[in-house]
Amino acid sequence: MTGERLLRVERIDVAYGRLPALRGVSFEVAAGETVALLGSNGAGKSTVLKAVSGLLTPTAGSIQFAGEEIAGSRPSALVRRGLVHAAERRPLFGDFNVEENLRVGAYSLEAGRVPQALDEAYAYFPILGQRRQQRAATLSGGEQQMLVIARALMTKPRLLLLDEPALGLAPLVVQLIYQQVGRISREQGLAVLLAEPNVDLALAVAAHGYVLETGSVVTSGTAEALRANDEVRQSYLGERAGAR
Repeated sequence: MTGERLLRVERIDVAYGRLPALRGVSFEVAAGETVALLGSNGAGKSTVLKAVSGLLTPTAGSIQFAGEEIAGSRPSALVRRGLVHAAERRPLFGDFNVEENLRVGAYSLEAGRVPQALDEAYAYFPILGQRRQQRAATLSGGEQQMLVIARALMTKPRLLLLDEPALGLAPLVVQLIYQQVGRISREQGLAVLLAEPNVDLALAVAAHGYVLETGSVVTSGTAEALRANDEVRQSYLGERAGAR
């Protein structure tokens, strides 16, 4: 990995009640780097993000952000420290308009910085600027996903956790969203931890990937190495060995 290590997860276990969900999961994210968590539905990708963002507390292991232990921290405290989670299923305030949702996302930002943050959100996602007075519930699925990401960016994070941003969206919309996330990462030095079941899509933007299966990391490597891994391609891309 290149750059300063921003996030270090070491052998975390997570359970839902008595049901184990993660077992001994370890990985790292460097500053300004995009890392993908790969695997099929139910593999544990979303659970990892919830543990990192404070929505779940590990029963074992360590999570360090910027050199400090954060396992069990409140999500609101982590947002103020620069770690923000854009969850799946587009959790927006449906009766609020676009700009009101963005301003809610800026609750931890100094008031004087909010106008610039709004301008940047509209520059990255121009359709949101055109819809700024429209109720979030009336936006298309793609526009709602853009708003979820833009709202998360209003906090000016150092690390953005993205949970399946392509879920249920048309391919052209997915391409646009991933292009803009990549652009934001490059221009702002933003690190991204991406949970994505579409391996081909994830490895097109990520530098490194970790493949999860039934709550454990089964393999990891650079994007190039994972794309060349026949087992990964057969299991997650549906290709026969030697079909590249």
